[in-house]
Amino acid sequence: MNSETPKSLGEQNYEQFAHRYAEIASTKPHNAYYERPATRSLLPDVAGKRVLDAGCGPGFNTEWLLDQGAAVVAFDVTPDFVTITRGRVGDRAAVYRADLTQPLDFAEDASFDGALCPLVLDYIEDWMPVMAEFYRILKPGGWLVFSCGHPMGDWFLASRIGAAQRYYDVEMFEYTWKGFGEPYPVVKGYRRPLQDMIGPVLAAGFRLDRLLEPQPVEALREIDPEEYANLDREPAFLCVRARK
Repeated sequence: MNSETPKSLGEQNYEQFAHRYAEIASTKPHNAYYERPATRSLLPDVAGKRVLDAGCGPGFNTEWLLDQGAAVVAFDVTPDFVTITRGRVGDRAAVYRADLTQPLDFAEDASFDGALCPLVLDYIEDWMPVMAEFYRILKPGGWLVFSCGHPMGDWFLASRIGAAQRYYDVEMFEYTWKGFGEPYPVVKGYRRPLQDMIGPVLAAGFRLDRLLEPQPVEALREIDPEEYANLDREPAFLCVRARK
């Protein structure tokens, strides 16, 4: 990446607390008992497959994919996450610093069996070039699995804090995250209607294979009954599987 290129929204957000995120998200309910199990449930058998972990964060999924027998290439835009992931997996995977809003120059055409992109797309305004790039790097029949904020969940959240104007628009809003310790990071992202999530996937040439509105896993009921009740009542994330 060119050091003079303005920082992407994802890097701006996570450079504030990357190490705290890496420590806490391993067991934080939204991540460990809600999003990660749901997203991983959409993955086909990855043993022997070449998989791209796009926006790998601190490498939770990179490590998991390796343990399932995948050959993994991972990248993230936040330098601390790249360092953390390299420390987590060593030389078992190639880990790059790259920006999903830019061409993935390290990835050749039709060179991956699948791509995983968890909780990254909320920080990108225009999904069209991103989906086109995923389509380019996947082999025929290859799969894309991604998770993002649920369109209604984000609408409810943005409305509660007075940051929503019109459901049908793509709107930036910011929110103070208090689940990762102080100083509390202020995280900026985009909320969008369902049509602006699925539309770019189909326009890139993908076939929509599965759409999942997660519910918390049962173990969370014992660990944090209040959080279980919240996630069981109102959606927070959406998980999608598409195929080339």
